[in-house]
Amino acid sequence: MDDKTKSIVAHVTIIGWIIALVMNQSDKGENTSFYLRQMLGLVVIGAVGYIAGSLTISIISTIVSLVTLVLWILSLIWCTQWPTKACARCRRYVPTMV
Repeated sequence: MDDKTKSIVAHVTIIGWIIALVMNQSDKGENTSFYLRQMLGLVVIGAVGYIAGSLTISIISTIVSLVTLVLWILSLIWCTQWPTKACARCRRYVPTMV
């Protein structure tokens, strides 16, 4: 599987992310490694937003979910192009988290 295909598979589901992670262990790809970290960050942001929304006002969860969805769609579009692009706010926080 080439680097671009692994990056796309990482965006599909959590199972796809795990498959891309395992496939990337044997054949490291810079693009795949970048998008694996970015998707992990988006999943963490979504989960934290969901938990915060369930503990407080549900509008917070809705807003975080919509923002995460938009960032996921942008990341999916950008992973099909070769220049590696980070989502706007993910660029600052995700590489330091992982």
